Amino acid sequence: MHTAARLLTLALLIATLSACETPQAADKPAAETSKPNIIFILTDDQRWDSVGFMGHPIAQTPNLDRLAAEGHTFNQAFVTSAICTPSRASYMLGQYERMHGINFNSGTSMAPEAWANSYPVLLRNAGYFTGYVGKNHLPIGEKGYYTGLMEKSFDYWYAGHHHIGFYPKDRHEIFDNAELDTQAEVVSEGIQAFLDPESNEAFMNNAIRFLEKRPDGQPFMLSVCLNLPHGFSTQSMEQRPTDDELYRTAYREWQSNLPLPDSYIAREDIQSPKLPADVLLADLRQTGYDWVDQPDTARERMIRVLQAVTGIDRMVGELREKLEELGIADNTILIFTSDHGLFNGEHGLGGKSLCYETNLRVPMVIYDPRVTQGRRSDDLALSIDIAPTILSMAGVSAPDSMQGMDLSPITRGQDVPWRDAAFGENLWSTIFGNPRCETVRTQEYRYIRYFANDNRELRERTPNNMLYTVTPEIAGRYEGWLTASIKGDPVVYEELFHIASDPYEVNNLANDPEYAEVLEDLRARCIELVAEAKGDVDTPPLTIPVTKNETKTNYRNNQ
Repeated sequence: MHTAARLLTLALLIATLSACETPQAADKPAAETSKPNIIFILTDDQRWDSVGFMGHPIAQTPNLDRLAAEGHTFNQAFVTSAICTPSRASYMLGQYERMHGINFNSGTSMAPEAWANSYPVLLRNAGYFTGYVGKNHLPIGEKGYYTGLMEKSFDYWYAGHHHIGFYPKDRHEIFDNAELDTQAEVVSEGIQAFLDPESNEAFMNNAIRFLEKRPDGQPFMLSVCLNLPHGFSTQSMEQRPTDDELYRTAYREWQSNLPLPDSYIAREDIQSPKLPADVLLADLRQTGYDWVDQPDTARERMIRVLQAVTGIDRMVGELREKLEELGIADNTILIFTSDHGLFNGEHGLGGKSLCYETNLRVPMVIYDPRVTQGRRSDDLALSIDIAPTILSMAGVSAPDSMQGMDLSPITRGQDVPWRDAAFGENLWSTIFGNPRCETVRTQEYRYIRYFANDNRELRERTPNNMLYTVTPEIAGRYEGWLTASIKGDPVVYEELFHIASDPYEVNNLANDPEYAEVLEDLRARCIELVAEAKGDVDTPPLTIPVTKNETKTNYRNNQ
């Protein structure tokens, strides 16, 4: 063998051995041979601790656990608003609610100019074939959900506006052609038809919405947005004879002894409310969350949630099997997360929106088959990071309007400068008693500050359909709240928790002299972050008032 050849062989051997001895090294960005396919799965009301890979003791989630084991799990992932519509807008636009200005009580819809900078529109403009399956809870245009702009923004649309319920056919005509009746299974059928239209001709031909067939070779972006395990869906589970056995018998052996949260308090046992009576108007809470008040009803709902989560897990497994069957698994990125969490009676509380760990923290996995698998990190990841991350992975520049950070370098194991604190907020202060609040979460602490709650007076003057019908007075208050704390609105109550030693946020340290310096630091940090979240205080969000439209297309007549 010539000397040069021997040297080349030796060099290759050394390089190979070096690579073998350095697992978990940072990966280089994937080669620009072809654009990756991307599938974003967003669940509804799913707590961070509801899956096996985040430590749930009995959750049967083998497919999600495998996804986490093969992908990158963000142990410390949070949404910036723990309520459906603003959170979903944040995922789409990469913006804090204070910037995008969309909520149930805002009386506004997203302006088309804002929607033009969402990740689905930007990817479609960049040559991606785009699809949307499941639930849409984001109003766009002058008539909100009934404008039709959302449907027209995708090549493939198989979704219903507002809630779709456990039995989607009962609420939305668009799902009539599905073979099965339950939500996770109906959504799975829509996914399968998107991925493999040639094998689902009957589905495509019978669809009442025009569904484009995905061209071979064109990269795709599929958004899968569920209405599970949301209470509207789990509440409507009827254990029909046609339901899969999963929804009739799974977890039922835990009916009487399913462990309740460590900080659970039954309503009759509450001695000292979590928040002062003038901050949280607890008597106005939505009746839909009364199930947390007693252990037996709490366990029943928690079992239904587990059943729904296992149904979602099975859907993910079917999706991955189809990707393998089609030979595109090696070039398809999967992102899994939730729009926020939900109280299971912690501190005697029900519902969401408040700025506690239970509501803001979510499961989050990014699986990119092109990079080293099986990583976990404690970097503070936010919902607003998903849009710029998706665009980065697709090789598309994020617009200046996006406030989030690109997570993809972290998934490749790269050491990049990162945030040291996460900001969250609740602007859904309504007739249901919720206070306005803002929070800062670091690796060690959570700080929450509250503002005056004077919404009781609105109760008698507000239409019953509060979530979708908003009086001008309520909308006007919301508009003012976008900048109120920045302009000096006084704080009426504070909480400080040492998350490292008090993960259930039981011991409020705000009045403990030992933590006075920490409290001052986080107060200052909150002022900085809320200003950053709003941006230019004099620039209003790109929203438009919603005008009522009686024609509810895509709905059953009685919905």
